[in-house]
Amino acid sequence: MNILRNEKGFALAFVLVLAAIALFLTLGMLYLAGTGSFVSGQQKRYRTAVEAGRGGMGAMLDLVSSRGNITTPFPNQVVTDPGKLGIKLTTRTGSWGSGVDSSLTINAADNNSYDMRIDLGPYRVYTKIVDAVEGNSGGDEGLLKTAVVNSGSGEIVVMGIPYLYTIEVLSQNQSSPTERSKLSVLYQY
Repeated sequence: MNILRNEKGFALAFVLVLAAIALFLTLGMLYLAGTGSFVSGQQKRYRTAVEAGRGGMGAMLDLVSSRGNITTPFPNQVVTDPGKLGIKLTTRTGSWGSGVDSSLTINAADNNSYDMRIDLGPYRVYTKIVDAVEGNSGGDEGLLKTAVVNSGSGEIVVMGIPYLYTIEVLSQNQSSPTERSKLSVLYQY
């Protein structure tokens, strides 16, 4: 009976339990801090890839607005096939023909899977027109509100609807291809 009521060593066991709890709490906080830093770094790299994609998209939109003629070339800008790009810019998707790729995927290793490539710092941005819808003002706009017909009260003015292009953008770091972003853009011109 005296052995059961003996309190010798109880303080040691209690301190060991408290030390184990403190150790687990400390390890948990260190794990959360490390995970937070990792997630923060991943978000930073993703945001950088998105910004590179936006820059490449701007270069592609300049190319679309100039109808495939590079007026202000960007450094390291490469158009893979100007002829196919011209077909994509001036005709609707159904009229592209069998030699023009209209798939949604961009393969960085295959030059035929994208229309334009541009290097922006460590990032390489690939862009591709995957769909074109022709509106009523897509062709020649030569005699617009001038020439033979005067504006009068009975004249109905038709609102111009331009081409609509769906453009896919892939940006990835050249040294680490896992750092990448993909964008889909609907552009009206």
